[in-house]
Amino acid sequence: MKISKKDALLWFSFFAQLDEEEELLPKQMELVYATFAQIEDAIDARNEKLMAEIKGLKSIGGRTYFVGPEEKFAKGCRSCMTGTGLTAIRKTNKCNIQCKFCYNYGELEDCMPIGEGLWEIGGTKFYERDLDLLLSIQEKPTGISYVYLEPFMEIEKYYGIIRKFHEAGIHQHMYTNGTLATEENLKALGEAGLDELRFNLGASNASDKVIEAIATAKKYIRYVGIETPMTPEYFEAFMQKKDKILATGVDFMNCAELHLNNNNIWNYEGENMYVYRQGYVSPIRSRELTFKLMKLADEEGWNVAVHDCSNRTKFARGLNLKGKEGGWFGASSYGSEFSRPPFAVFLPILQDENFQFLEEEELPEGYRPGELFF
Repeated sequence: MKISKKDALLWFSFFAQLDEEEELLPKQMELVYATFAQIEDAIDARNEKLMAEIKGLKSIGGRTYFVGPEEKFAKGCRSCMTGTGLTAIRKTNKCNIQCKFCYNYGELEDCMPIGEGLWEIGGTKFYERDLDLLLSIQEKPTGISYVYLEPFMEIEKYYGIIRKFHEAGIHQHMYTNGTLATEENLKALGEAGLDELRFNLGASNASDKVIEAIATAKKYIRYVGIETPMTPEYFEAFMQKKDKILATGVDFMNCAELHLNNNNIWNYEGENMYVYRQGYVSPIRSRELTFKLMKLADEEGWNVAVHDCSNRTKFARGLNLKGKEGGWFGASSYGSEFSRPPFAVFLPILQDENFQFLEEEELPEGYRPGELFF
């Protein structure tokens, strides 16, 4: 069904007024999915044109795209896309700042603790003393990552477990906003055996302090990168300090396509949104900014791997990980963050006169306003 933009706007305006508890009928869901497909097809066509302008575009087995030196492509991402990582390790349930793109926006004070002295690995709680048992029983992953929320809030607790996994030969990477990083704790992380540190530079709006921390981290940690959701604010801040950032010696930049959940989506109200494969909801200009940065990096020959960490990449990641886990053919962990489509957030793109569907047709009988659905 190639629903027209006019009909899509009419139906989504109606759906947006319904009570959250009201379930849609099958034919109504056909209209929803047809609209999502129309928007996605138009976005795909635009993205293909942008990608075609990047002469040095490379891929990791067709699963994701990047520009720059292949040896600088993040090892943690390679583990995620082709190996048996990404195994997430959770410990810290607090953060010292609040970013409007954060998945936990507005609920940072309500994030449940993991437990005193405990680490969550694969959904199971472990004490550090349990790691020998874990490593002796299960096959070790190619990579692990430390997430949730800001590890530098209690970074001294991480050194021992990092040392243990380093001795086991497992690649480890950690995420941080960088505002609490010091020469002392960065050196300690390097000595413990952390392989890769990723700075969310957008969290501080590319502050000079964090840029300096990136340069310091490069003294002690083998691989140092930037991983930030691509927003207009971050893109502008990055461009203003581009030379200073590149001078840190940063190895890679993961340009994350911003995807939204119930906590942060209304911070981007009014943006043109789309849904990737009925899963992640994202502002369309997030990935467009990624391609703009990749094109610049390619043309200027940055000695940095700039990675398109898009919704497509995360879809491929889910397929890889489920396959490595022995899942059935086609199994994936990729899916929607919403129990019900947030219809109102798609009204701006359907109202945008500059955004057009590629092909349109009249609604078939039984799908038009005023007709009964059975």
